[in-house]
Amino acid sequence: MTDNLANISNSGLNNKGTNEFGSSSHNRNDGSSNNNGGNGRSVIKKILKAIAIIILIIAITFAGLMAFISLTEYKPETVERVAINGKAAYEVSRGKALKVMTWNIGYGALGDNADFFMDGGTHVKTSSKQRIKENIEAVSREIDEVSPDIAMLQEVDKDSTRSEHIDQVSRIGAAAGDYENSFARNFKAAIVPYPLPPIGKVDSGVMTLSKFKAGGASRVSLPVSFKWPVRTINLKRCLLVNRAKVTGSDKELVYINLHLEAYDNGEGKKAQTEALNKLLKEESDKGNYVIACGDFNQTFNNVYIGNYPVHKGLWKPGKIDISEYDSSLNFVMDGTHPTCRSLDKPFKGADKSKFQFYVIDGMIYSSNIDMKSCKTQDLGFKHSDHNPVVAEIRLK
Repeated sequence: MTDNLANISNSGLNNKGTNEFGSSSHNRNDGSSNNNGGNGRSVIKKILKAIAIIILIIAITFAGLMAFISLTEYKPETVERVAINGKAAYEVSRGKALKVMTWNIGYGALGDNADFFMDGGTHVKTSSKQRIKENIEAVSREIDEVSPDIAMLQEVDKDSTRSEHIDQVSRIGAAAGDYENSFARNFKAAIVPYPLPPIGKVDSGVMTLSKFKAGGASRVSLPVSFKWPVRTINLKRCLLVNRAKVTGSDKELVYINLHLEAYDNGEGKKAQTEALNKLLKEESDKGNYVIACGDFNQTFNNVYIGNYPVHKGLWKPGKIDISEYDSSLNFVMDGTHPTCRSLDKPFKGADKSKFQFYVIDGMIYSSNIDMKSCKTQDLGFKHSDHNPVVAEIRLK
């Protein structure tokens, strides 16, 4: 019995001990759970705080960027006087043949090796510094060989990241010793922050070379196609208007360099062509000899372009209905050769039979000008994504 009592007693003690141990263990587990819950909530708070800080930094950075591009936005006047550099020796005469060239030189960086992201390509930086120098030198050589009386160039960079900050205006002007030259900005931004890597700083415009003594030059603003904030870092299209007195008369030869809108919904192009039409009519009504040359980024509807169908998914130029212009004006583009190629891929090494070509560079001229010829010079897009167009004219 003693043993039984002892056994009972020990059993009871053991059970009590087990219960106490179990109870004690249970209490400790409750405390650990509470601590873990607190730690979990603390971690979540830290994560949320970090996310909030990141969002705040992004918001402040974005707001700062918007403020910067707004404060530094290029805001030219409606009409501005443009400086004329260099010296020209000739005067404009009626009845004498004159040679006029227009050429979008693609800021020296859009040779046959280049593709560009906005045309479906992949590159933002399209050429090395050495290649850009070679392209600009080739442009100057071509101008020297053709020897136009007037050359109107588009996409000429003065100080841009995309062309390694090479001052193309100075280089081309220095190489053209017998010409006066003038330059009008149409794209100036301290930074274009897209895409990645970004386009960066841009200072670019249109440049006119002339062997004639100009009586003046002006920059005439065209309607802007875009709204804020896109407007702040986009092109501010313009006309570069030069004037030279015609000997033996009270009239002027007015030659207009232009580069119209490309990447808009069509409304910008329409507004710009209407502004151009108005200026052309005003000068024509005065009896002046007027010719507008450049990259229209559109095709005149009197030009046959059946040899250059637009491929699906690629940029498609608009059309200029010449019937909407004053009846005294004439329109010419040479479709024998394309004036422009697509930049969705490099031209060098590509299958030319499947390549996208355009006819978008040409001239509009008044009825008192006789157009002897207008030809696209097929240079194989070696040094630019455009070919030069050269015309021979005579003032009646």
